[in-house]
Amino acid sequence: MAEYQLLFLPGDGIGPEIVAATETVLNACIRKFDLDIRLEHASIGGAAIDTEGTPYPDSTRASVQQADAVLLGAVGGPKWTDPNCRPEQGLLALRKDMQVFANLRPVKPWPRLAAASPLKSEYLQGVDLLVVRELTGGIYFGEKSRTADSATDVSTYSRHEIERIVRKAFEWARQRRNKVTMVDKANVLETSRLWREVTQQVHQGEYSDVELEILLVDAAAMHLLSRPADFDVMVTENMFGDILTDEASMLAGSLGVLPSASLGDGPRGLYEPIHGSAPDIAGQNRANPIGTILSLALLFRHSLQREDIAQSIEKAVDQAVESEQVTADLKPTQPLGCKEVGEVVARGVVG
Repeated sequence: MAEYQLLFLPGDGIGPEIVAATETVLNACIRKFDLDIRLEHASIGGAAIDTEGTPYPDSTRASVQQADAVLLGAVGGPKWTDPNCRPEQGLLALRKDMQVFANLRPVKPWPRLAAASPLKSEYLQGVDLLVVRELTGGIYFGEKSRTADSATDVSTYSRHEIERIVRKAFEWARQRRNKVTMVDKANVLETSRLWREVTQQVHQGEYSDVELEILLVDAAAMHLLSRPADFDVMVTENMFGDILTDEASMLAGSLGVLPSASLGDGPRGLYEPIHGSAPDIAGQNRANPIGTILSLALLFRHSLQREDIAQSIEKAVDQAVESEQVTADLKPTQPLGCKEVGEVVARGVVG
């Protein structure tokens, strides 16, 4: 029996709560599937600043390098205001360190939660899309400067960075409904013009069997609400992907239910919900752990190649949602707490 080494990084705000609920589900998987898993915990973000003076300590980096996969809760909060030592710097360093350039964010609403979405239910029928966000380039990683009267953030992309992410998008589209939508701002930005040029070249040269749609980011934002079921795989740069997936979370009813997987060229990956640290509800047992639990399912699917376990977790989440055993963001009256939702899903895994 193979031994898997996992690293959990709870982080800040609601991070420790949602990770603890997810660990309950992991323990259920270990029991049911007789897994040999070595689990380690380490600090990152503001929690690491408080204890070690840096958002990404060397001890955490060493644990990351040994892990088969990493699951992260959340980082950030109003407590940490030093611009030279911010919690988010730890997350960016982690992504860069793991060389996970492809961020997968699946969006598939549950019919039971249609009322939680601000969109009319007819717009949600048939929605099943995958956003592929470039994760280690662009404006978030570019040079930055600041004076009293001005500020600069540089966005840079190389042909290589674009080629490798759009190839991933085309490959995943071939496993789904064979359509890719590339999102840019090529009417204004030079980086977007390079994105469009490279995407079209890769499409024509290697993936002409896949349908390619190209949209400007403002049009894509509109169409995500007016025709979301038309999208299959959407690929875009770092900042656009960050913003569009927060918008897409409203299709599912809550930012708290969407998972993500960040992958590179190999099986090692970083898994996290797409939401933030929500410091306003931290420590109150109100956070929604579903996005983190589904991120664990993606971890089993992509890094550990255990599709059976991934499906078991997803089925247990489906059962919890269908029986309305969910948190207050999805069910304002008589909701469950974060811890209790984790226990419900864990029981569903065990069966």
